[in-house]
Amino acid sequence: MVAEFEPTSNQQSAIESVILFAMNGVIAAVATPLAANGTLNVATFERLVDFLIESGVDGLCLGGATSEYPNVAIAERHVAISAAARRLPLDRALLVAIGAPTFRQVLELGEGARGAGSRAVLLPMPMFFRYDQHDLEAFAIEVSRTLHIPLLLYDLPDFTNALEPVTGIRLLENEEFIVGIKDSSGVVENLACYAQAREGRSWTLLVGNDRLLLDGLKAGWNGTVSGIACFCPSLLLAIHRSFARGDSERAAHLQTLVNDVAQQLDTLPTPWGIRVALEVLGFDMGAFPWPLSPHRRDQVGRFREWLPGWLDRVQASVKG
Repeated sequence: MVAEFEPTSNQQSAIESVILFAMNGVIAAVATPLAANGTLNVATFERLVDFLIESGVDGLCLGGATSEYPNVAIAERHVAISAAARRLPLDRALLVAIGAPTFRQVLELGEGARGAGSRAVLLPMPMFFRYDQHDLEAFAIEVSRTLHIPLLLYDLPDFTNALEPVTGIRLLENEEFIVGIKDSSGVVENLACYAQAREGRSWTLLVGNDRLLLDGLKAGWNGTVSGIACFCPSLLLAIHRSFARGDSERAAHLQTLVNDVAQQLDTLPTPWGIRVALEVLGFDMGAFPWPLSPHRRDQVGRFREWLPGWLDRVQASVKG
């Protein structure tokens, strides 16, 4: 077992201030460019981080589904955490997802994130094997009490064990360091469920399904961790800012553009479409993790042809 972290008085003060601070706005989920030997393509990764910072996003999320974390070695994830932390301004949030095949690796990633200055960690539930809700609750409690860092739950039921709202809410209510959730379930009813349970508390509620961003904002959620924001941050920022200033009509129009590209992305394995979009923008993302069938190559080619026209529509709408 990894030894528990005992914060100094200064660290404890910082932790307490972070717990009281809810993350807001658009946090871009960052994809992982890999070299041919499977190591992180640091130059491309740093250029992508700079692109997102310059776009004005409110923060970066590393190590989630968009990063394809099951396909990236733990050592390379530590390299990415350090590289992003060095480049991220103090006024932007660093959120590090710490999902891994083993409990020890989860804790090691959490310690690396804490050491790099991550504002919080994002905890997906265990993957591959099926567990009951009491198992997931015990897992989240042990991670949060061991790491002593603000922790957001990550409900990612397409790829990990689903976290039922009653379990998530109980953890938020009872655990000091569990301070929010990123909900990627796509279940619209969860938006009202968590928002009503919050009752004025400083939980951070982040939408993880891009199609539900506007619905989440209307329900009072803080913002989003968005894969689409990794290649088109201006669109997600425009939705959030339009809604914040009361221009719901413009926000709704912009949301239709998100839905259009989400429909295209859904034709490819998650998150291959995001990788293709970044390549269209000039980022060398490396090879796909698996060989492409002829059918898949055709789909990738069609998406490459479709995307520039969509980007032109976004540019016109965001400027308009």
